Amino acid sequence: MKINGLEGMTDAEINKELERGAKFVVFQYTISIIVLTFRRSSDVYFIPSGSSGFTKGLPFILISLLFGWWGIPWGPIYTIGSLANNISGGKNVTKELLRVINSSKA
Repeated sequence: MKINGLEGMTDAEINKELERGAKFVVFQYTISIIVLTFRRSSDVYFIPSGSSGFTKGLPFILISLLFGWWGIPWGPIYTIGSLANNISGGKNVTKELLRVINSSKA
């Protein structure tokens, strides 16, 4: 699994950031082709404390705005959901990711 934003960081630096409020998030995007609509999630992104996930989610917002609406009937429904998720900074998956990492170390 690829985690964007951790390049050059040590485990200690990551843990310190997490204690200060950093989080791991995924963004959603929607692509429609007339009668087919696909809702997908991005790779995991590390959002440092004090940073907004909104800017990292902009590419996925644009993809959904341009390509998500066109499927009937789920295109508009999934697109609105994807936009709401991304505008709010992405879906926080920190707890789930840490649980997986800690269980694999055991």
